[in-house]
Amino acid sequence: MKALLDIVARHRSGQAVGITSICSAHPVVLDAALCHGRDSGQLVLIEATSNQVNQFGGYTGMRPADFHAFVMNRADQAGLPRERVLLGGDHLGPNCWQGEFAASAMAKSETLVDDYVAAGFRKIHLDCSMSCADDPQMLPDSEVAARAARLAAVAERAWRRSGGEAPVYVVGTEVPVPGGAKEELDELQVTRPEAMTATVEAHRSAFSKQGLDEAWQRVIGLVVQPGVEFDHHDVVDYKPEKARALTAAIDAFPGLVYEAHSTDYQTPEALAALVRGHFAILKVGPGVTYALRETLWALSFIEDEVVAAAQRSQLRSIVLEVMRAEPKYWEKYYTDDSCLALDLQYSLSDRVRYYWAHPGIRETCERLLRNLDGSSPKGALPLALLGQYLPRQYDEIRAGRLTNSAGSILRSGVTHVVRQYARACTQTG
Repeated sequence: MKALLDIVARHRSGQAVGITSICSAHPVVLDAALCHGRDSGQLVLIEATSNQVNQFGGYTGMRPADFHAFVMNRADQAGLPRERVLLGGDHLGPNCWQGEFAASAMAKSETLVDDYVAAGFRKIHLDCSMSCADDPQMLPDSEVAARAARLAAVAERAWRRSGGEAPVYVVGTEVPVPGGAKEELDELQVTRPEAMTATVEAHRSAFSKQGLDEAWQRVIGLVVQPGVEFDHHDVVDYKPEKARALTAAIDAFPGLVYEAHSTDYQTPEALAALVRGHFAILKVGPGVTYALRETLWALSFIEDEVVAAAQRSQLRSIVLEVMRAEPKYWEKYYTDDSCLALDLQYSLSDRVRYYWAHPGIRETCERLLRNLDGSSPKGALPLALLGQYLPRQYDEIRAGRLTNSAGSILRSGVTHVVRQYARACTQTG
């Protein structure tokens, strides 16, 4: 926590520094982030979302304590000291239970937050912006803040009971919903400075009413909309000039930085500009798992060339078969049958990420890597095919920076994205 607070303090003192929040539970993504942290000496922030990890297992099947152990064990394997790994909880609140009445959803949210903090998560994003079944369509700031403060009180009790460092908090939410927009986007409304101020003041007042003035001093971040988003096929890029008023408005709150969600697929230049604009916490989720899928697909095309047909993993077709047979993670998003095959594989919202833990798909991925590592006596993939399908990894292998093995190549596809974020968060001059 000291390292995170130091980043915030340095940023507010005028340095263009920040931190990347990796929102993924995939082991290859985690390994890429943890190994990059080991090699760069940087703090690694891993966050779990409320639908991904919760008291009922989420879509990963992991509870908060399970996820904590999972990440820390992988940090041990990567050779990264545990004190350089920070775990956060994202969108903690009634997000998963919006179909229930508020009383029930908030009771489950209290258990959720208690479990996260008790398990050792110390960066807590409190998000009660979503309406429940008996709520009005749009909740007023005062009610959103009151519910967030209620959950902060739970977090404070859990911390004092379990010990360790005090948690820090992030409040506010972005528009649209987490995970990318369902509809096509051309332009986004940047959060107005007066709306940002109202959000901060509503939460500060709500914390005070709960007797949480000391905890309010540990609110370090505010989620707003800087004008970045992606839909299935397009990206809305950050335009610093459109966020200039929002950037200046944070000066009224010396202890806060902005947290930018949905920064996936932004250019390196846009990421650096976001950090300079006081978006010191950059979240990425689908962007890293998309890089994972992209690399797996390329490896599967190489497999088609070097492995006999009867022995191939058939990764691409098996993934599509499972997704079509179990559509619950994409059917509300991909509604155009004319481009369904394209969206299932290549949509930027990357609904494939919900399927990597499926037993059949997991085994197929393992078979792909085994096939490729066994495709030549030395386990190396043909340079000609790497140049054709994975030119970035080809260049790194030729330069001696990357081992020519399927596992190393796969991880490097994700590391490329992690490195772009790291560079944006460590600007000099």
